[in-house]
Amino acid sequence: MFDFDAIYMIWIRDLIRHFRDRSRLLGSISRPILWLLIMGTGLRGSFSMPGVNYLHYIFPGIIAMNLLFASMMSTISIIWDREFGFLKEILVAPISRTAIVLGKTLSGSTIAFIEGMFVMIFAPFVHIHIPLLTLLLLMPAVFFASFACTSLGLAIAARMTSFEGFGVISNFVIMPMFFLSGAMFPLANLPAVVNHFVLINPMTYAVDLLRYITLGLRSYPLCLDLSYIAAFTLAMTAISVFEFNKVN
Repeated sequence: MFDFDAIYMIWIRDLIRHFRDRSRLLGSISRPILWLLIMGTGLRGSFSMPGVNYLHYIFPGIIAMNLLFASMMSTISIIWDREFGFLKEILVAPISRTAIVLGKTLSGSTIAFIEGMFVMIFAPFVHIHIPLLTLLLLMPAVFFASFACTSLGLAIAARMTSFEGFGVISNFVIMPMFFLSGAMFPLANLPAVVNHFVLINPMTYAVDLLRYITLGLRSYPLCLDLSYIAAFTLAMTAISVFEFNKVN
C-alpha cells in the first residue's frame, strides 16, 4: 500500500519551493524564447523538408527541451535536502522509500509538465494552431515524458552528494539527450555509430510522440514510442528505489 499522505506532502512541498524561486521561473520563460524565436529563426535556412516549416518542426522539440531541463533540475532538490538534513528526516520517518521516490518524481513531473506546456504560449507567434482535441492529447503525453525524464534525474541525484557533481553529470546527460532526439533536426542519414545512441535515447521517442500529436509527423510507430518511454520510466524508478533503500 502506498503512503499517499507522504507522497502528497513531498509533492506539495517541492511545488511550493519551486514557485518561490523566481530565477527558475525566468529560465522557463527565456529558454523557449531563445531556442524557438531566435535559434529557430536563424537555423531555418539550413532545413529542408518539403511542406514543413522549420519553426513548426522544432516546436515539439522545444516543448521536450523545456520539460527535460525542468525535470532534471527539479531533482536537484535531493541534493539540497541531503545537504540541509531534510532527507534524513524523511528517511527515518515511518514511510516507505518507494513513497519518497514517487513523491519526488511526481513533484518533478508536475513542474516539468507546467514548464513544458508553457511553450504553448508561443504557438501563435510561430503560426501554429493547436485544436482543443490535440491539446487534450498533448497534455498527458507531456506529463508522460516529464515523468520519464524526472525518473532519470532522480536516479542520478540519488547517488550524488554535491551540487557541483550533479551539475556536471546532468549536463553531460541532458545535452546529448536533447541533440540526439530529433528535436532540432531530422534523424535520417546519421552515421551508424550516432544512430545507435539515437535509438537508445528516451528523448527520441518522447519528441517523436509530441511531434506526432502536434504535427502528425513521426519516425517510429506510436506503440514503440509509448512502450519505450514506459519501460525506461519503470527502469529508472526501480533504480531510484534501490538507491534510496541503500541509504541509512
